[in-house]
Amino acid sequence: MKHIIVLALIFLMAGHSHGQNLTLSKNLEPIDLWKSNMPDQGGLRGSEIISDKGSVTHVSIPRLIVHRPEHPNGTAILVISGGGYAHIEMGKESTPAADWLKSQGVTAFELIYRLPQEAWPSTDVPFEDAQRAVRLIRSMAVNYGIDPHKTGVLGFSAGGHLAGITATLSDKRFYRPVDSVDSLSSRPDFMGLIYPVISMLPPNNKTHSSKSILGLHPTVPQEAAFSVEQQVTAGTPPTFLAQATDDPVSPVANSYLMEAALQKAGVPAEMHIFKIGGHGWGMGKPGSEAAQWPDLFRSWTQHNGFWKK
Repeated sequence: MKHIIVLALIFLMAGHSHGQNLTLSKNLEPIDLWKSNMPDQGGLRGSEIISDKGSVTHVSIPRLIVHRPEHPNGTAILVISGGGYAHIEMGKESTPAADWLKSQGVTAFELIYRLPQEAWPSTDVPFEDAQRAVRLIRSMAVNYGIDPHKTGVLGFSAGGHLAGITATLSDKRFYRPVDSVDSLSSRPDFMGLIYPVISMLPPNNKTHSSKSILGLHPTVPQEAAFSVEQQVTAGTPPTFLAQATDDPVSPVANSYLMEAALQKAGVPAEMHIFKIGGHGWGMGKPGSEAAQWPDLFRSWTQHNGFWKK
């Protein structure tokens, strides 16, 4: 596959090369998650690599890319692409979603997170980055016109798993606090999970996400510890789910398991199951059944008071 360095990225987003900020659009702003004292330092060094379709690997400097609307409505959403924890599908997932959110007045923050199999000391690095991201967004609420109590997370595929773990295990300390930002809550106020990876327990433990985080021969307790549905409590944020019955990558059972856990815990949830859609549809092909999800998500979020009508 043809690869190009982030400097030449055709998508409107920001990147890094050899540790230097490279902003490709004046409308986008990169913000490093860790100015110093990044936990579990190590991993790969050098330039990030991106495919001609916008799939990112070799992340050495985790960060946010801010999509700032001209008239912010107070809502902030952390947008997380999938890619099986092996790459980050910005081109078809987080960038289009962030652009859409921005057009609706939502301040969107794309997450560029470390990938667990890129020589980091711990496979917890994506969870460290996601926790930090939620806290960092809240710390910048005044600067961006954000209501810190209307801070959500939207995840696709493996990004849905990362969003789900961040939301359900917000009390777990994935890293030692490094500054005052870490005194803020990492619990999102709401979450949207789009064709998500949820369970790492049999029979749903065949995903690339499971292999990337747990390896080839995890124990059942290890699988349970990273199964989102096993972590749901009454304190889990309200949740929106969308998936297709013909999903060949993350079985639709994932969404059903999550909905059942949310119902049992008394957490408000809304689920939409589409007959046709497969996996990795992003915003959805125009005219397709799956393309309904953005409007459904907006209506649900507005109904729950997290997004001004």
